[in-house]
Amino acid sequence: MKRRKVIFLCICAVLSVACSVTRSLKDGEYLLRKNQVKVDDPGFDAGSLMSYIAQRPNSYLLGVNPLLSVYNWSGEGKTKLGRFVQSVGVAPVVYDPALVEKSIGSIENHLRYIGYYGSQVESRVQVKGRKVYVNYYVALGKRYTISAIDYDLPEYGSLKQEFMEDLPHSTVAVGDYLAESDLEKEAERSALMYRNKGYYGMSKSYYFFEADTLSRDGTAKLRYNIRDYALGDPASTARQHRKFTLDKVQITHPEKLKIRRSTLENMNTLRPGQPYSEQEVNTTYTRLANLGMLSGVNVNIQPSSDNTVNADISLRNSRLQSIKADLEGSFNSTGLFGISPQINYYHKNIFHGGERLNVGIKGNFQFKPGDKAYSTELGITTSIRFPQFLGLPNRIFKGPYIPTTDVSLAFTYQDRPEFRRTLITTAITYNGRVGKDFYYQFSPFRLNIARLFNINTEFLSQIIIANPFIMNAYMGRFDQGVNGMVYYTTNASAVPLTSYHYVRFGVDLSGNFLSLFNKLMPVDEAGMRTIWSTPYAQYVRAELNVGKVFRFGAEEQHALALHLVAGAGYGYGNSSTMPVEKLFYCGGSTSMRGWQARTLGPGNSELLTVFSIPSQIGDMKLEANVEYRFPLVWKLEGALFVDAGNIWNIPRKEVNDTTGVFSFNNLGESIGLDWGLGIRMNLGFLLIRVDGGLRLHDPARAEGNRWVPVREWFPKNYAIHFGVGYPF
Repeated sequence: MKRRKVIFLCICAVLSVACSVTRSLKDGEYLLRKNQVKVDDPGFDAGSLMSYIAQRPNSYLLGVNPLLSVYNWSGEGKTKLGRFVQSVGVAPVVYDPALVEKSIGSIENHLRYIGYYGSQVESRVQVKGRKVYVNYYVALGKRYTISAIDYDLPEYGSLKQEFMEDLPHSTVAVGDYLAESDLEKEAERSALMYRNKGYYGMSKSYYFFEADTLSRDGTAKLRYNIRDYALGDPASTARQHRKFTLDKVQITHPEKLKIRRSTLENMNTLRPGQPYSEQEVNTTYTRLANLGMLSGVNVNIQPSSDNTVNADISLRNSRLQSIKADLEGSFNSTGLFGISPQINYYHKNIFHGGERLNVGIKGNFQFKPGDKAYSTELGITTSIRFPQFLGLPNRIFKGPYIPTTDVSLAFTYQDRPEFRRTLITTAITYNGRVGKDFYYQFSPFRLNIARLFNINTEFLSQIIIANPFIMNAYMGRFDQGVNGMVYYTTNASAVPLTSYHYVRFGVDLSGNFLSLFNKLMPVDEAGMRTIWSTPYAQYVRAELNVGKVFRFGAEEQHALALHLVAGAGYGYGNSSTMPVEKLFYCGGSTSMRGWQARTLGPGNSELLTVFSIPSQIGDMKLEANVEYRFPLVWKLEGALFVDAGNIWNIPRKEVNDTTGVFSFNNLGESIGLDWGLGIRMNLGFLLIRVDGGLRLHDPARAEGNRWVPVREWFPKNYAIHFGVGYPF
């Protein structure tokens, strides 16, 4: 009975909020509730026309906009309190008929621009109480197919010859639909081709297109003309297009910017006497901007005589030192808290050659209030990024992106009731980029040295019985090897606003070089080859991440994100398993969000009770995520997600317990499944999020009872995560 009362009160509250959204409207005013576009051709994307509607309604979630209701509580906003309430809320969008007419004109102009000639748009307005619904009905116009193209080009110099050589790259051809948008893109493309061949000042304004659409068969003849005078100028201003070469090239910057001249010269690709090329100008600009230590780069090109130009490269310095702080956290149904603070110090020009110093301190603290369970991890990382490929000169790298080299050193201290552990890591890593979408990393040298000490004797005896391979993963290791990663993405921004996809693949190899010297190494009591009394690790590991984000709806504010990760690793030779840092885990703010980190799997395994803080790890991982992202109000976004996946161990003869071993026969039973809701604050340059996950299918539950009933979601089967950035 109490539950029914609560539900009834919630419904009444929602209805009261929904009904209050028109309270602040004046007599004769109506709230614009919704716009809709309907096109007579079902194959045409009607949503693409929404951005040409001049007046857009307030956003709603499930028919409710809380901030709109808050605004209406302010009355007319005459008092200080009323004005404050209005500033917190969102004003209602009052329907304006004039903007409807403007929208009709904008839609018709756009359709004409993309090749639908004679399109007709009409509006129909529905009034329901104080709310208005506007429907735009679009009848698409006629399209013309290009039947022939007549080229009219200047005969002097090599301009015509270069055009004909470039003709196979033209984006306008016989058989295409006639569209002003395509002609404009072709003019921009062709003009850029000429600017890269020395024709400084060539632009699309010199291109003229004339179409004959009088044919009755729905075709058009196109005349493609390049003139000596720009659009809007009289023919008397005509002047032949000329090729230019570079004369003087100078680089200037403020005196307080201390940077070696050789660094700037290595980044500059503009040289006196070479033909002018806009591509080379952009290459120099990008190389200098990628130094990361400048607030501005300006490459000013000025004609100096009939056939030469000067290049003046001016640089502005930025703040060279900065501090950045991050914080992530989580909480689950067992009362386990997790906090991960991090602070980084940056110096962007530590040796006056564009070298970037990064010193970071990171902590990872897990604890249960009133319980002795805890896990403390502290780490300090130092790295220097050199703006060059150490060992090779910059001149051998073409294009705007010069590889960089990272030299890093890190120390990590771990303290748990079961043991203490230290980890020293050092590496040399080359980072590079090919084109705008493809990135790579390669570490020809990587070394991790792990030491385990202060082992709890009771824990040691229990873990050897429960799972000796986990203990082997934590034991001291001398891990020397190589690794690499390739990454392809169509949008590399921190908070992408468009549809995009990405693929990331990484490989780790360790111990193969050291194995060449096995005969020279001492052997410990377990039969393992050692270096400084520490066994060396030998394994192979690979991981693949694939993601796709679809943007749709008005202004592409809605998104459907798909993500898949698959990885596996195997210890061999001198190792029975990979080091713990290389093993896979599930759960956390970017993984299975119904579980806290390292609390799921492997397979159908239950949590190991020998660890006070869960540490479930495995040889392989398979996980898929689906997330629907939608706008709320102001800068807030919502998310609805589903995660499915787990970790497993690779079968071994020495292990009789098969609950954590991967098998196709029980794959369905060993898959974890959760769903949840999230709320995010999108500040453009930064996204802060909170996700709450609820378990649907828990592989660790008793067989036949692995589906989690709704009544058990709280307080036993949920987790809350705080993070920065999208989870994938």
